[in-house]
Amino acid sequence: MPHGVLRVGVLAGEASGDILGSRILAALREQCDQLIVEGIGGPLMEAQGLRSMFPMERLSVMGFVEPFKRLPELLRIRRAVFEHFRDDPPDLFLGIDSPDFNLRLERKLRECGIPTAHLVSPSIWAWRQGRIRKIKRSVDLMLCLFPFETGVYREHGVPVRFVGHPLADELPATVDAAAARRDLGLEPDGRLLALLPGSRGGEVSMLAPLFLQAARDLWQQQPDLSFVLPAANAEREAQLRTLLAEQPDLPVTLISGRSREAMAAADAVLLASGTATLEAALLKRPMVVAYRMAALSWWLISSLARTEYVALPNVLAGRALVPELLQDRATPEAVVACMQPLLKAGEAAADQLQAFDEMHRELARGYAGESAHALLELAQGKLNRG
Repeated sequence: MPHGVLRVGVLAGEASGDILGSRILAALREQCDQLIVEGIGGPLMEAQGLRSMFPMERLSVMGFVEPFKRLPELLRIRRAVFEHFRDDPPDLFLGIDSPDFNLRLERKLRECGIPTAHLVSPSIWAWRQGRIRKIKRSVDLMLCLFPFETGVYREHGVPVRFVGHPLADELPATVDAAAARRDLGLEPDGRLLALLPGSRGGEVSMLAPLFLQAARDLWQQQPDLSFVLPAANAEREAQLRTLLAEQPDLPVTLISGRSREAMAAADAVLLASGTATLEAALLKRPMVVAYRMAALSWWLISSLARTEYVALPNVLAGRALVPELLQDRATPEAVVACMQPLLKAGEAAADQLQAFDEMHRELARGYAGESAHALLELAQGKLNRG
C-alpha cells in the first residue's frame, strides 16, 4: 500500500554509495505516492529524483593527506547540508557509508529531532569498537549488509536491521564458466586459475610477483593449467605488463577490467583480501586469499584488529573456510600447497562451495526492499528512537 508523500534527506560520498542509494530510492518510490529526495549523491541517485546540492565528486577524497588539504571545503559542505535540513526537516535522513563525514552530520540532525539512519556499518567488529558510542549518538537505525554485524549494535542498544547484500541479489545462484570463457576469448578446455592481485599500485607491487611465481610453480606441475589476470585500470595494466614481460612463456591472459567475468570463467581464484573475496564466494569459485603490506602498516593493523579472520567468507562462515596467507605466510610454496587441492576439485573445494551456497541464500534478502521497509518504519515512528 502506498505511503503518501515521503521527503528524504540522503548523502552518499562515493560511487559505491550512489549505487546502493539508487536501489533504495527506487524501492521507496514504489511504496510512496510521492518521493522527494534532497542531499548529495551521484548520477544514479539523481536518476531516481535526487536533487543533489553539491557534486558528489567533491566528497570523494582518497588517501591520508588529501582529506586534510580539502578539510575547509568538506566542512563547508557538511555545514550547508546540515543547515538546509535543520531549517526544512525531512521525514528522515539516510547517510550512506562515508562514516567520517556522515556520522557527525547524522548526530547533529538527530539532535534537531530528525530521524537518522546509516547504511553500511563501519567495521567496528574488526577494529575501533569504541566508535559504537559515537554511532549510538548519531543514528536511530543502522542498516547492515552482513548478519554478523548486528550483534554489537544490539549489545549497545542501537536499533539495527540486517537487510542483506545487494551483490547476493544481483548474482545468480549458478554461473556458467563455459560462457564466461567464450565471452573473454579464452580456451574452453583445461584448468583455469584467475589471479587478482588487487586494484592499487602498492597491492600489485606486493602481490603480483608472488602470484606469478606461484602460477609458474603450479603450471610446471599441471601443464594444462592456464591463467587469466584482470587489470583494474590502465595504470595497473601497464604495471602488470611489465611484470609479465619477465615471464613470456607463462600462459597468462591479461585483460582490462572484467574481474567478475574472469572469476566466473575460472576453476579457482587466487586473490588479494578485500571485497572481491565476497564476489568470488557468490560466484561459487574456490579460492585462496593472500595479502602482504609494508611491515609498519602490518604491525599497526595487527595491533588494532579484533577479528580472527580477514577474508569475508571466513568471517561469514565463522571458521577457516578459505586459506588466508597473510604477510610472512604469503609465499609461493604456501600458495601452491593451498591451491592444488582446489584445482583438483577435491574435498576442500567441495567444502568451500557448500558454504558459499549457504552464504548466498543468507545474503540474498532483497536488499533494496528490506532497506526501504525499515526506513519507512523509521519515518512513521514505528522504531524506538531511544
